[in-house]
Amino acid sequence: MEAALKSIAALSRLIGAGEISPVELTRQTLDRIERLDSQLNSYITTTADLALRQAEAAEREIHAGNRRGPLHGIPYALKDLFFTKGIKTTAGSRVFADFVPSYDATVVEKLAAAGTVLLGKTGLHENAYGITSNNPHFGAVRNPWDTSCIPGGSSGGSAAALAAGLCSFSLGTDTGGSIRIPASFCGVAGLKPTFGRVSRYGVFPLSHTLDHVGPFAWTAEDLWYIFAAMAGQDAQDESTVDRPLAVPQFSAEPSLHGRKIGVPANFYFENLDPEVEAATRAALVQMEMLGAELVGVTVPDIEEFNLIARLIQIAEASSVHVNNLDSRREDYGDDQQTLLDQGRFVTAVDYLNAQRRRRQLNREFYELFDHLDALAAPAVAILPAKIGQTSVVVNGVEEDVRMMITRNARALNMTGLPLLSLPCGLSASGLPIGIQLVGALFDEKSVLEIGHAYQLATDWHDRRPPMAIR
Repeated sequence: MEAALKSIAALSRLIGAGEISPVELTRQTLDRIERLDSQLNSYITTTADLALRQAEAAEREIHAGNRRGPLHGIPYALKDLFFTKGIKTTAGSRVFADFVPSYDATVVEKLAAAGTVLLGKTGLHENAYGITSNNPHFGAVRNPWDTSCIPGGSSGGSAAALAAGLCSFSLGTDTGGSIRIPASFCGVAGLKPTFGRVSRYGVFPLSHTLDHVGPFAWTAEDLWYIFAAMAGQDAQDESTVDRPLAVPQFSAEPSLHGRKIGVPANFYFENLDPEVEAATRAALVQMEMLGAELVGVTVPDIEEFNLIARLIQIAEASSVHVNNLDSRREDYGDDQQTLLDQGRFVTAVDYLNAQRRRRQLNREFYELFDHLDALAAPAVAILPAKIGQTSVVVNGVEEDVRMMITRNARALNMTGLPLLSLPCGLSASGLPIGIQLVGALFDEKSVLEIGHAYQLATDWHDRRPPMAIR
């Protein structure tokens, strides 16, 4: 397998052994971007000169014996929502198309301190408000498994670039599923950490109480390296917390003995594409074979969760964009205008009651983890839709594509719980399917360990899109 398609753990070993250099890896990845991204449109901006300078600096440090850790010399991509000093940061929006920040986001600073190499900024749904990454200003991002399909959104470019080997990891944001949906649709792993674990300073906001920052990578182990480099309290972001990280134990043996994994008896396994259900249940069987105890559970009213989450999101998003929407309305896409206008009609009473009910439902959800290590469910209820597709037939019933894509993801942002999405299968037509693991507050350790054991016993994380390996 070409180096650009390997995991961070594998690349770190190769770099440590001197079998590949950061410069060689970066050049190989930049070449892949040049050859393949015209088919995907996964990047808005590439930073080839910067990447080579950073790779050369990493190479010098490593040769001098000053290796900073597993991310040193590893090339990555940023969703074009993260501020980068002196580099255009568009938010996928015409409003910010020429915006050049004067400082880096906190997570960008932390990754630079880890010795990473920045390849560029990836495409997204406009303003990170949507789930297709079909952007009216910068063009549609395409899924590398089938370029007629969406990669998911809003972090579609970050997931597509990784899946095609156009970076070795990437960052996204998740407000209503925007890490887990692209991870599932593109066949990669994604982590939405606990709310407050990772600073959002220097990241364009969408919804102040729902936004999360998280990474995409190939494996649970890789996600840990990135998460550990980014996590921590930040004085610039008052939502962050001072909470130590529990280090996962990534055993060489795929065992889940002693683990209790909850399987929802309501909602999450209802109204699914049959291939999604089959792949997810096969993954659960595999976890049980590894020694996990599967426990049937009843989750709180997820339909109500979803309704409240949507109300909170549209109100908060409208508050972010209200001034620009009034003064530069023509610079917003049609779907953005519709969504942001809806937020204007949410009253203060409705918003406060929604937040109050959110706290009540969260308490009910948290109680599930008094006796569970994790909860497992399909990440997305359907397979990747075609670009421009608005409806899908599920079990003989025509459904709205957007609602079906977010139905299993949106509610969980309300809880702030850590969420891990992993590839768990391919459809008959070769499209990826993902499973999500939900952990207790601040227990990223458990979901990463469970995910790691599952990946040791399976090879879905080793699959690559045909276009990436030609």
